[in-house]
Amino acid sequence: MENLIVQEQIRENIRSLCAEFPSSYWQGLDAVRGYPEEFVAALSAGGWLAMLIPSEYGGGGAGIHSASIVLEEINRSGGNAGACHAQMYTMGALLRHGSDALKARWLPDIASGKLRLQAFGITEADAGSDTTNISTYAERHGDTYRVRGAKMFISRVQHSDLMLLLARTEPKDARRRKTDGLSLFILDLREQGDRVRVNPIDMMINHETNEVVFDDAEVHADNLIGEEGKGFSYLLSGVNAERILIASECIGDGHYFVDRASEYASSRVVFGRPIGQNQGVQFPIAKAYMDIEAAALMCNHAAELFEGGVQCGAEANMAKYLSSEASWSAANAAMMCFGGNGLTTEYGIERKFREARLPLIAPVSNNLVLAYVAEHVLKLPRSY
Repeated sequence: MENLIVQEQIRENIRSLCAEFPSSYWQGLDAVRGYPEEFVAALSAGGWLAMLIPSEYGGGGAGIHSASIVLEEINRSGGNAGACHAQMYTMGALLRHGSDALKARWLPDIASGKLRLQAFGITEADAGSDTTNISTYAERHGDTYRVRGAKMFISRVQHSDLMLLLARTEPKDARRRKTDGLSLFILDLREQGDRVRVNPIDMMINHETNEVVFDDAEVHADNLIGEEGKGFSYLLSGVNAERILIASECIGDGHYFVDRASEYASSRVVFGRPIGQNQGVQFPIAKAYMDIEAAALMCNHAAELFEGGVQCGAEANMAKYLSSEASWSAANAAMMCFGGNGLTTEYGIERKFREARLPLIAPVSNNLVLAYVAEHVLKLPRSY
């Protein structure tokens, strides 16, 4: 019961914080494609972005369930946790596989908000979802690695001091398995100068997404996470947390759409009656609500397994799939409910509608989740 009380306190605290950043704040940023600097600063000051960092490093020492509540409530309020969520889910690999010296070096300043770790350098234009086929190469020269290559669809580089970077440290033709030869680093972006070039990409949503080009960027060997060549396995150990946290954001989005649609349908009068009295309006909203609640159960289940140290790849992936699909259904129900008003920027629905589309394809495509479940749960032949 105590955990439930603590989690409810977290929920109430985040709701109070988010109330200081109403829809007009997010709408204004979206209009100029701005970054929510004040919002991220408030979250950092409250220690909310450091919840998963152990207390000995200045963090909250909380579990994934509590962290999920933070992201869920941000999105339910009409905000966008994507502006800073990577600082939570990049923690997995560093916490589990980083040396004590590496954690002592970086975690206290990340926990205090002095440093931001919000950039995740994995995806490449020619590799896409085939992460084992990336080409960015880190070549060792004494105590330093020099990185050359490019990453694609990397968000928030402009607002990050550090990047969690996956790079090849062994030629493709030398590896025994295709997952070999990849290494994971903490790249200090502050000391790179023109060795790291950031090329913004104009996207459908305000996510500050970029191509990042490395031209002999330098990473000290001390910033290698774990052992050289084992970065892919370290990456996989952290994606379950990522899946669960993204699922929680989708649940928050879903509730945002249902809350707004229910309120609007009850107050909007057409032909002398509230439109919510019509089953054609109320049924899609009710179904969306049920789908969100069902997805939340899977998300909670995955979080419980994760916190218990139980392998939860299937559950984390299913939580992400079900939550993103439920959120998208809720987005469509809200858009139909609001009609023409939903397409205007005034009501905020079109902004969140655009944002709700992203989790269907990122950080992993829902088709790949289906393929994962088919192969690893149902034992069907591998499809890719």
